[in-house]
Amino acid sequence: MDLKPTESELEILQVIWKKGQCSVRDVHEELAKSKDSGYTTTLKLMQIMHEKGLVERDTNAKTHLYKALITRGQAQQGALDKIISTVFKGSTSDLVIQALGQHRASKDEIDAIKDYLKQFESGE
Repeated sequence: MDLKPTESELEILQVIWKKGQCSVRDVHEELAKSKDSGYTTTLKLMQIMHEKGLVERDTNAKTHLYKALITRGQAQQGALDKIISTVFKGSTSDLVIQALGQHRASKDEIDAIKDYLKQFESGE
């Protein structure tokens, strides 16, 4: 799947992933807590997302309900692929070094990274 949601679409997907399925009003009210955006803008974005295949729309009830067709993991993978190829010119190690250098990882996160690297090296 080569769907790459925009930043605004990712904000909407975050709400839908959290709630499972929701109406445009549900999404708009959640987004309005942190940003100034009109209802019609949210509606238009969700219609575009439906056309792109990012969400499905249940039109059986009076209020249309939207459900994500892309998982959080798929969205993360797409965004990461784009960042690695454009910002880091394909270098995964540069990305990891930058991320660890700029954002303090907890001991548990460092341990999880070490465990992953051990599994990666052993081919699991």
